Order: sequence, then C-alpha cells, then structure tokens
Amino acid sequence: MTGTTYSDVWNLEVFFKGGSNSAELADHLKVTKELIELFETKVHNWKLLHTVEDKVYLKELLSDFEIAGKKLRQAAAFVGCLQAQNTEDKKAYALEATVTGLSASFQSVLSAFDNQLSTINDEVWAQVLEDDYLTELTFSLTERRERAKEKLSIEEEAIISALGVDGYHSWGQLYDLIVSKIKVPIEENGEVKQLSVGQAANRFSSSNRAIRKEVFKSWEKSWNEQADYLSKTLNHLSGFRLNVYKKRGWEEVLKEPLSLNRMKKETLETMWSVISENKQPLVQYLNRKAKLLGLEKLSWFDLDAPYGKSESKVSYQEGAEFIEQNFALFGEKMAAFAKKAFENQWIEAEDRPGKAPGGFCTGFPESEESRIFMTYSGTPSNVSTLAHELGHGFHSYAMKGVHYLNRGYAMNVAETASTFAEMIVADAAVKNAKDEEEKLALLDDKIQRTVALLMNIHARFLFETRFYEERKRGPVSVETLNVLMEEAQKEAYCEALDEYHPLFWASKLHFFITGVPFYNFPYTFGYLFSLGIYAQALEEGTGYEEKYISLLRDTASMSVEDLASKHLQVDLDQKEFWEKAVKICIDDIVEFLHLTENK
Repeated sequence: MTGTTYSDVWNLEVFFKGGSNSAELADHLKVTKELIELFETKVHNWKLLHTVEDKVYLKELLSDFEIAGKKLRQAAAFVGCLQAQNTEDKKAYALEATVTGLSASFQSVLSAFDNQLSTINDEVWAQVLEDDYLTELTFSLTERRERAKEKLSIEEEAIISALGVDGYHSWGQLYDLIVSKIKVPIEENGEVKQLSVGQAANRFSSSNRAIRKEVFKSWEKSWNEQADYLSKTLNHLSGFRLNVYKKRGWEEVLKEPLSLNRMKKETLETMWSVISENKQPLVQYLNRKAKLLGLEKLSWFDLDAPYGKSESKVSYQEGAEFIEQNFALFGEKMAAFAKKAFENQWIEAEDRPGKAPGGFCTGFPESEESRIFMTYSGTPSNVSTLAHELGHGFHSYAMKGVHYLNRGYAMNVAETASTFAEMIVADAAVKNAKDEEEKLALLDDKIQRTVALLMNIHARFLFETRFYEERKRGPVSVETLNVLMEEAQKEAYCEALDEYHPLFWASKLHFFITGVPFYNFPYTFGYLFSLGIYAQALEEGTGYEEKYISLLRDTASMSVEDLASKHLQVDLDQKEFWEKAVKICIDDIVEFLHLTENK
C-alpha cells in the first residue's frame, strides 16, 4: 500500500556514529559536562536582589538550563537505546554510569536553583512572573519553588544526589545487569534453547498451553535462582528511598509519586475504588475464558493466551500500514507522524536474541525525534504495543515549540497519549474483523489489556504499598516478598486464578526503576483517562485532533485535575468520570460474553 518497505531495525547513527565506541558521543558528553558546570557556576553566583530585577538573571539561567538539559537527555536516550538493542554491550553500561553521574550533577544544580527560587518572597515572585517570557512558565517554576520548600537544605540534597550515583541508582542498574544475564531454557524441536527473558515472555501469548506452562515453569525457576540477589537489590533501593523520605519528614510513601504525577490522593483513591466496585465483569470474563480453553480456572501463564485455535500473524509491514490507516481516520497529523517514524527507521522491532525485554519510547530533544523499542513477533498484541509506543512519540511531537520547562509531563498523562493511540488501533481491528472468530480473538486481546490495567496493575499497587510499609521495619525476605505478591494478586484478581506468579516482584522491571517511584498506578490512570478522551473523540468525530493536541500540550503545565476540568469539563475526584471510563471497558466484556455464550 505505501510502496515503501519498512525496516524493523532502527537507525541510531544519525545521532552519534559508531554506537558505544562513538567519538561524537564522547565529545557530546564532554560538552554536556562543561555546560552543567557552567550552569552550576551561574546558579551559585546568583545573588538575589529580591526585586523584580531578579527576572533578568533568571531568564539567563533558564536558557542555560534548557541547553544543558537537552544535551543530557540526548545522551541518556542514546545510551538507553544502545543497552536495549544489545544487552551484551559492556561499553554501553560504562556509558550509562557516565550519564548517571552527569544527571546527578545536573539534579544537584537544579536543587540549588530551585532552592534559590524558594527564597524569593511571594510578593516579588508575583511581580517576576508578570514578565511576558516567564508568564507561560508560571506553573512549572512555581511547582519547582514549592517542591524545594518541602525538601532539606541545599547542601543535604546535594549529598543525597551525589550518594545516589553509587547508591540508589546503582541498585537499579544492578537489576538491569542481573536480568541481562538471565536465560530461560526451553526445549523446542528436541533442542534446548536459552531464551532471554524478553523472548521467553513472548511465549506466554502462545496458543499452545503446554508451551505456556513449560515456559512458566522454567521462567519461575530462572527468576528464583536470582531471587536472593534481586531481593537484596530491591531492599537496598527501597531502603535508600525511605531514608531520604524520613530525613525530609515525609511520612506518606505516596507523597512523592502523587506529587510527580501532579494529582491528589483523593483522585487516586476514587479511581481504585471505582475499579474495585466494577471487577465482577472482569471475573466473568476470566471464568468464561477458562471454560473456552477447557479449564476450571485460568493460571497466571494463561492470561495472555489468545482466544481460538489459530494465531493470526501480522507482518511488521502489515502492522505498520494498519496503524497508519487507522491513525488517519482520527487525524492527519497523527498519521503523518507514524508514517515518518516508519520511513525514517525510528523503530527497533526485530525479533532476535540479545535484546532487552519490554518496550519503550524515548525522546531525543536536540534532534526533535523519538525512538521506539520493542520485539515484534506478529501477534495482535504486538501491533497494539507498536501503536502504544507511537502514541508516546506523538505526545512529544505535539509539544514541539513548547518551552523545555513545560515539556516535563508526568507518567500518568504520558500513558494517556499511548493508550489513546492503542485504543484507535484495537477498536479498528475489532470492527474490521473478517468473521466472528477473528472478532472474538481481537476482542479478547483488547480485554486482556483491560485485565492487565485494572487487575495486574492493581496487584502491583497493592504489593508495593504493603512492601514499603513492611520495609520500614527492616529488610524483607524473599519468602515474605513472595507472600506479599501472591496475596496482592489474589486480591486484585478476586481469587479468579488457579496459579499465581509470586516472583512477579522480581521479574517486573517497574519495581526497580529509580527515576520514578511507584511506576504502577499511572498506567491505570492513563488508560482510563484516555478512554474518557476517546469517548469524546468518537462523539465529536473529525476535527477532534486539534483539541486533543491542545490537551497534550498542556499536560506538563497544570495538575491532572485542572487538565481534566479545562479540556474535558470533568471532576476527577468524583466517581462519575471513572465509572464512565470503566463502562467502556466493560462494554467489550459484555460483547465477548454474549458472543461466546453458546461456545
């Protein structure tokens, strides 16, 4: 259809030639270090006048912040891509350590910058913000100022940041290293293959239960062999975080993640409450799926099993063209963005050994490009993942021209754009199904994601909140971690499964990420929030794209409650919005149950 055959391997050479041996990257890192040092000097030389004239120096500092920030992000994105494409690239791990050190230095300077902002009295601050250039940065700058007031002294925060390089962040890096070495042995065609965890995870969507069961058995064994190392890693990482919170006087573990996601605790509680009240249809789906697969109950390794006897495989080219076609039905800008990403080799999707597990989208702010990483094996779920990551990329594209300081959107709204894109493609696939069997298979794939976001993520949230309470009393053993995880899964899945995955705390990268604490609930928020936007888009039809882009452009400039009020005219701490969003998910389940009633 396009006339262009898309490559499933990305192009990183346009950024820095030579990969982890790149001389260009070495120069870039040197310049970045110098820019951070220059910014540091200027911040420390900032002698506040406590008059409206402070805005002159402030504007100069913001310019330096933007240049250094973009350079650092460009390098970090590149190194992350190198590590993902080849887990054996030892030089990439050394580069990661360099980037982490630069990031810590930059964060330390930013803490000093924020601290200076916090000392300006409110009256002068209001006058400073009247400047034309600074007015658009009011939310971001005020947020930095208020957060600084809640932290320790500038010297103490600098120590925390410095110690975090070889403490906190290094535990997260150790996790990546341990996982890169894990092999999951699987017997295929009489030969034992040593699969990476990413390759093994793909086998859970096999239509053959014997394969899924065998992979799960080997999967559990492989993770269990590393459980002592992984529990030590998790305990030290969380211990560092808790100690920092304690020093700052933060008693509530959710304080930081809620602040970073710019949302109120009431909003989070309302969302989980509505989900918990509406889980019965999900349980009915799990029970029906078990019956269709000839089982009493599903086990953990059955959750991603496709419905039906034959798996429909979609080539990378076909998946890409399908995404382009359906993005075009929503808006020409979204479709043009996807086309550009495919044509310019922004996507690494090849199914080969040695790649990291999972998928992500990362931004290169200096080049104004994104890169998407995943392993594409041709399942409908792979097409959805590809659309999901393109949604992230489109979010960055939508913010072109927005000041760098106003581009730091939080994870919960980051997941909104990705889920919205995924929804467009998943809905289209169901509507275009050639017969009832295909329609059921695609509906099932859609519902699997609902189960993941409303049950799996709920289990993660329950586990993590309880784990942190336990961790406050001391290190948590492997046995206790397993118990906490299994209890959380049983509660979140309403006891609907036969066998659970107690080692999920070890196999899920999200618990070990140091950049963002509680890397769980924002996914569910983003999913349901995007459903609310999607419902409006369907109602209004063509022309909604511009409204959608306006919403995306505001995602880092206000709280989620204000964002929803301004662009959707809804109140997020009331149940009504969440109930409507959950109903959209349940409609799929109702249709699935109806179509499978006599099967």
